[in-house]
Amino acid sequence: MLASVLSLLALTGCTKIPEGLQPVQGFILERFLGTWYEIARLDHGFERGLDNVTAEFIADGEDGFKLVNRGYRAKSGEWKEETGQGSFVGDNNVGSLKVSYFGPFYGGYHIVDLDRDNYRYAMVAGPSRSILWILSRDKTMDDKTYSAMVAKAIHWGFDIKKLILVNQNPPAPAAATPAPAEK
Repeated sequence: MLASVLSLLALTGCTKIPEGLQPVQGFILERFLGTWYEIARLDHGFERGLDNVTAEFIADGEDGFKLVNRGYRAKSGEWKEETGQGSFVGDNNVGSLKVSYFGPFYGGYHIVDLDRDNYRYAMVAGPSRSILWILSRDKTMDDKTYSAMVAKAIHWGFDIKKLILVNQNPPAPAAATPAPAEK
């Protein structure tokens, strides 16, 4: 019983923001909704080996959203997709969100950098400095913006030597099998 309680306490701590980081203020969920392309990430289990990764935020309730993560595994030639439920950790004008893919267990999804004018790029941290995503509304990001985001990640203590640049070139469609020739 004690082990179960301790496990639950450990999991509920997964929504915290890493010490020293601040989620963006004045966040507007409605502007954040839609498709984001993953430009770079620190590797973690769900996305390991995936390219063409997107995160689609879909309105679901007054302050909630669905998050559909999708990516392509070239090794197997298959797409992988997971859908989670999300909501705000606290105030709905602060970019501190939580997402659950497994029932009552949530992970932190904290927007720590954002193009506040146009919502064209964002940097998102998990509950520790081992989880980081650099996202864009486009499949590419200009070098100046990317460099500025990486510089912030360094300043905030992320190990950018482990950043994975994500290939956003979709796989070619499978060639159609020709119909057998008539005899």
